[in-house]
Amino acid sequence: MTRFAAPIAEQIWDMKYRFKAADGTPHDVTVEDTWRRIAHDLAQVENDKEGWEETFFEALEDFKYLPAGRITAGAGTARRVTLFNCFVMGTVPDSMSGIFDMLKEAALTMQQGGGIGYDFSTIRPKGADVLGVSADASGPLSFMDVWDAMCRTIMSAGSRRGAMMATMRCDHPDVEDFITAKSDAARLRMFNMSVLITDPFMEAVKANGPWDLKFDGKVYKTVQALDLWNAIMQATYDFAEPGVIFIDRINKANNLSYCETIAATNPCGEQPLPPYGACLLGSINLARLVSAPFEDAAALDVTALNELVATSVRMMDNVVDVSQFPLEAQAQEAKNKRRIGLGVTGLADALLMLGLRYGSDEAARQTEQWMHAIARAAYLASVELAKEKGAFPLFDAEEYLASGTMRAMDEDVREAIRTHGIRNALLTSIAPTGTISLYAGNVSSGIEPVFAYAYTRKVLQKDGSRTEEEVVDYAVQMWREKFGDRELPDYFVNAQTLAPLEHVKMQAAAQKWIDSSISKTINCPEDISFDTFKEVYMEAWDTGCKGCTTYRPNDVTGSVLSVSEDKKQAPEVVSHNGEEPQEPHGDVIYMSEPLDRPEELEGSTYKIKWPDSEHALYITVNDLIVGGHRRPFEVFINSKNMEHFAWTVALTRMVSAVFRRGGDVSFVVEELKAVFDPRGGAWMGGKYIPSILAAIGSVIEQHMVATGFIEGEGMGLKSDPQAKIVGLDQPKGKACPSCGQYDLRMVEGCMTCGSCGHSKCG
Repeated sequence: MTRFAAPIAEQIWDMKYRFKAADGTPHDVTVEDTWRRIAHDLAQVENDKEGWEETFFEALEDFKYLPAGRITAGAGTARRVTLFNCFVMGTVPDSMSGIFDMLKEAALTMQQGGGIGYDFSTIRPKGADVLGVSADASGPLSFMDVWDAMCRTIMSAGSRRGAMMATMRCDHPDVEDFITAKSDAARLRMFNMSVLITDPFMEAVKANGPWDLKFDGKVYKTVQALDLWNAIMQATYDFAEPGVIFIDRINKANNLSYCETIAATNPCGEQPLPPYGACLLGSINLARLVSAPFEDAAALDVTALNELVATSVRMMDNVVDVSQFPLEAQAQEAKNKRRIGLGVTGLADALLMLGLRYGSDEAARQTEQWMHAIARAAYLASVELAKEKGAFPLFDAEEYLASGTMRAMDEDVREAIRTHGIRNALLTSIAPTGTISLYAGNVSSGIEPVFAYAYTRKVLQKDGSRTEEEVVDYAVQMWREKFGDRELPDYFVNAQTLAPLEHVKMQAAAQKWIDSSISKTINCPEDISFDTFKEVYMEAWDTGCKGCTTYRPNDVTGSVLSVSEDKKQAPEVVSHNGEEPQEPHGDVIYMSEPLDRPEELEGSTYKIKWPDSEHALYITVNDLIVGGHRRPFEVFINSKNMEHFAWTVALTRMVSAVFRRGGDVSFVVEELKAVFDPRGGAWMGGKYIPSILAAIGSVIEQHMVATGFIEGEGMGLKSDPQAKIVGLDQPKGKACPSCGQYDLRMVEGCMTCGSCGHSKCG
């Protein structure tokens, strides 16, 4: 008998969480071995190691408590990885040397698997004077490009994928450029971006008053606050970013407002953190705690919930002591405050089991009650830990109890804290749980509604063939086991059918008892009006949310996974076997065989003079003419510098091979432009180019623009990449970069693959 509720759960475990030797031999033979490995490792800091190991194992068993992915994959493996999910880097200095010191720290953090956030508001705006060098500042956006390239490089080196959050204050002079930065489909793809919204700004928006954009006491520009707000709304309506973070509200509510100031969050926004702040995550699987599901007596077992929360808090507190940290400053910050982020997953499924419609007033009330129960249990468990092991080092009873969150806490909990202290400064957070919810049997993710009740995924078999399997939501599977094929009741709603304001209602209900924040995506239909869309953000502000992230399908980020059961129209086929296609087209061709090279090709040659290099590079790009349109076919790179010989020949062959296979080859440009040279890049044509390979990528991109293959720098193809397809049944949307399946959907602020669990946010 297997513990897994669905085939996809076992596949996710095997791919992402199962401990294996370097040659692929499993150390974890069963999932019980995984639970035992985690329980054993986290019990090592206890006096009664064996006793607590058993208690921890029981909490992990049957996926009741789900540590975040880094803990599940890394605990007990002796690998040099951090078990922490979230980091915010130190304050970025407004100096060249300081900025690049921070870049190095970020690279070290990302190398160990940490998702990181930064506030770029501290860098002087574009055009400001740079004293001592007779130059104008390039502004924070130019340095964000460097960070983006670094993140891509860490990923290309085979390390765990990186994820970053960039924030900028709403009064920074470059905020308007920050707002529109991701309208470029190729720019800052490694970042999630959010504007830090202050209380005075929201007051000015509501009053339609003026708003100063300033830095270091100097006002650079005055705008109407409502116009700036509308610009933010238009950008996120068009491109799904930036999000908004209500930063003053976060700082006022922070339990630690007496000893820290927050200006950034981790990549998905559920952890607002101070400089060098670190936090680990874990989730209570509410779907596993409901008794008598779909019956009149259905209820969540509150006693079991309280016990599970207490054990989970202890496990997470132990992670602070057993984890490695990329930087000593992060270790000290974590141990001084002992932050943890305990949240939930399977909320929507649990509500369904009780017969409640997600987004209804009844569901919101139930959600608030469950979050209250979890907060109480977590804080009281942390008090018990303080009695046994001591309070966190920076604890100050009166200051702590005076914070915004603690003023609303139950009086008996406040009195316990006043008397005994508390072990963990903050305890609750609702994180993205896309992958671990698949691992737990495809329960609904975090506090999100069910995305789709069932869908079909293609599974790659060992012999190279693909089979299809149905992936069913956990609650739907339970319904089928209980009632067979009986039609689902009306209260089964999903992310596509839910009204946006109902999403906000559920986020606001949960936020009342979450001391950190919540990762949540408010899905909006593509045809939502702009005015209605703006109401979502204003409702989030008015109902006490700490931030807001929406997703509306758009041309830049693409569409989410389609769950329509309508059969797709068969793709038009382009012949490549010598017969003439019906409608020749030269923009994009997908093929199984490379094209033969004609005797003559049209092309252009470009010169690159890299600083400190004795000889120039010459790049020739030749094009194929198909249907009267030009598309890149081959590249030649030449230089008299023999040190370049091997890699230029290799690059020539590889890029040309890619071009000859056809398809949307513009990704080659993005990959080359992202290569970061640790020895330093160069300024060329007013832009910072992170490496000589990035310079080559820029040249190829210029050529593609000039020949009409792509629209403009970073703007993608001039025609639909699905227009002509050979031997490939490809649905609309982007393919998963990990498994290649067209199964991407927006989950908790990150595009996530339903087939393999890949998410750029980790």
